[in-house]
Amino acid sequence: MGKTLAINAGSSTLKWKLFAMPEETVIASGMVDRLNLPGSIFKVKLADGQKFTETQDKITNKLAAAMVLTRLKSYGIVQHLSEITGVGHRVVAGGEVFKDSAVITPTVLKQIKELKDYAPLHNPVQAYYIDVFQQLLPEAQQVAVFDTSLYTQMPAMNYLYSLPYAYYEKFGARKYGAHGTSHRYVAKRTAELLGQPLEALKLITLHLGSGSSITAFDHGQALDTSMGFTPLAGVMMGTRSGDVDPSLVAYLAEKLQKTMPEMIDILNHQSGLLGISELSPDQRDLEDTQADRPKSKLALDMFVNRVVRYVGSYVAELGGVDAIVFTAGSGENGIAMRQAIADQLAGLNIAIDPVKNDFRGEERVISPDDAAVKVLVVPTNEELMIVRDVARLTH
Repeated sequence: MGKTLAINAGSSTLKWKLFAMPEETVIASGMVDRLNLPGSIFKVKLADGQKFTETQDKITNKLAAAMVLTRLKSYGIVQHLSEITGVGHRVVAGGEVFKDSAVITPTVLKQIKELKDYAPLHNPVQAYYIDVFQQLLPEAQQVAVFDTSLYTQMPAMNYLYSLPYAYYEKFGARKYGAHGTSHRYVAKRTAELLGQPLEALKLITLHLGSGSSITAFDHGQALDTSMGFTPLAGVMMGTRSGDVDPSLVAYLAEKLQKTMPEMIDILNHQSGLLGISELSPDQRDLEDTQADRPKSKLALDMFVNRVVRYVGSYVAELGGVDAIVFTAGSGENGIAMRQAIADQLAGLNIAIDPVKNDFRGEERVISPDDAAVKVLVVPTNEELMIVRDVARLTH
């Protein structure tokens, strides 16, 4: 039928995957790293396993987009760019405007730009790429897939902060969540693996990576999620603090003589596993050093503790749970971390089989065969969710 390109643009990276549709097979994938910096890296991986890498100084955002399309032709992945009939763009913040993915029109693009306050590092660059790919592929239908749309239907008691209600009405002060595309894919795939409709299940999905978030699903709907107005809230992460008393932030700002933007930067980039361990934001580094470095072990223990708190509260909020699902970098690969979390949840009849748990990066049920609560690992696939949304909205 055609080929669909999934675009995932970050502040310094451009990740992409090209799918043959409706077969949903990956034809090629790649990324551009270190955008606008010395030693920019362009990588391509083909379906047959061939890999190509180019290094070039200061690849700009516009050049990166053009390189994706020119390399698709030069490597013989497509003969003509007209073969690409759809482009799906990950967009972080849709606010309350976008309750679903949306076909991009001039109005939609304008709204994405206007929502920049909710994701200042992401929405402007993602809007920029939408503009560029519209110019480069004028015949292709373009769709925006929002990280936040999953959470627009949460109950008000869960998305509101206990602030003056007028702040929500005037300024949109509420919980928007993040990683929604990942949680949506994982919940749907979990239901398929369990052979039940999603609408029949109570699930808790754990997207655990450098950024981490936890979402509770009640019969197909997102009930609650750990990230807040921004992705800074919730559980402890690689370099993000997670939940912190705002008065402590004000106290430290005075002691450190920092402005509020400087404090937010510290909470985003110098905290979490990195801040506590004083070594690394990467759980693998901390696991390798925890025997000799008490702060490495403390950081890992704190991470597990924060995840357990959220899972426990969501089990209570859901009134029980059918399945717990691990995904993303640490969730898919962190054998010891998964075990540690399950051990602390034993009082809720949540357990994993150590033998089943001894693997990385595959779809698998890791709870005992007779477990009342199923525990699974489901590798996330945000790009597949993106191209499915393109197909759903444009055909």
